Amino acid sequence: MEKSNKIIIIGGGYAGLRTVEYLAKNKQNQITLFDKNSYHYMQTEVYDLIANEEDFAQVALDLFTFCMGFENVVFCKQEVASVDFANKKVITQIQRYSYDYLVIAVGAKTKFVSNIEGLKEHSYGVKSLLHAMYFKQRFEMSLFTKVREGGTNAKPLNIIVAGGGLSGVEIVAQMASYSREFYNRNNFICRTLNIVLINSSKNILKGMDEKLVQKSKKRLKELGVIVKNEKRVVGLDGVSVKLSDGEILPKDFMIFAGGIEPNTLVSRLNLDKNERGYIETNEFLQVKKHSEVFAIGDCTTIYDANGKALAPTADIAEQMAEYCAKNIGNMISNTKPQAYKIRSRGMLIALGRNYAASKVFGLYFNGYIAYVVKKLVERVYAMRLSRVAKRGCGKIFES
Repeated sequence: MEKSNKIIIIGGGYAGLRTVEYLAKNKQNQITLFDKNSYHYMQTEVYDLIANEEDFAQVALDLFTFCMGFENVVFCKQEVASVDFANKKVITQIQRYSYDYLVIAVGAKTKFVSNIEGLKEHSYGVKSLLHAMYFKQRFEMSLFTKVREGGTNAKPLNIIVAGGGLSGVEIVAQMASYSREFYNRNNFICRTLNIVLINSSKNILKGMDEKLVQKSKKRLKELGVIVKNEKRVVGLDGVSVKLSDGEILPKDFMIFAGGIEPNTLVSRLNLDKNERGYIETNEFLQVKKHSEVFAIGDCTTIYDANGKALAPTADIAEQMAEYCAKNIGNMISNTKPQAYKIRSRGMLIALGRNYAASKVFGLYFNGYIAYVVKKLVERVYAMRLSRVAKRGCGKIFES
């Protein structure tokens, strides 16, 4: 009888689930997925959630039924406290679990900078579904409040988004687009809305394709979004935001998308990390000193052929998952691991309802066509996972 391979995957994000899919094909693999949440959060669709184009059921997947959809995968809703690498054991608050191979795919979280006074108390992040849902409710209630106040003298609704990267740009574009459509469609008078994007760099979408940057800038201007470049938030309270040049902006609420940092577990692990605290890996995605341990997704940093760090996107995370699964398979069969060759296959930027800018395999699409491409990519992804979860759900009700 062949020996089974005990594989533990920590993290039910894009990288973790894709690794499960690949490794589950080998029936000798006995896979356990750990996550403190019972759901997978499709964060690339958060802009649609906030602007009411989707509800939380459309951006979340039940991990219990997903794992039940395979014959050799088990889900444990437990938070991992630490890992004993010497004895190959994952430690939770409940017990210790042995592994032959370990995949760390815990992702990243919003970095609430400690030197910005009031940041954590008076702003929202959207890296977690709970925070995104809470902000969505606040956004809806604020729109309702302006309608209730009514009249042309109603106070403006002031929304601040700090961070001119992909998340910040997509969120301001969608909120501006949705709000204006909301007011116009219902013929409300109270249409005063100020959406301000605070960006510390000279331009939004730093490091991205210049054509996409210019298209995004033009679109934000059309939507009436105010962009303040080369400025930072230095403090905030319940009613205002202070910028690095001394300007004070009124606010009803603020989203902080100014940066990310590794998941809390990463800081507790006795592994080599880079200057930003991310796990260091080799060309095979293995951590240093432990060849049976892999780190993938947003908790590590990888580089392209020119030595440039690749952006932490779902596309990159899924490619990492493929190489990780291949190399675990290679190790099981005593075959030489394969060095990763990962590059961005494209960029899709949501810029409001029915509008996007994209570059896919070197081709540019803008407007409604790009929007359709983006929604198609998201729907294909969701349907792939949903098919597995539906199979798992059927097993539960049959038993």
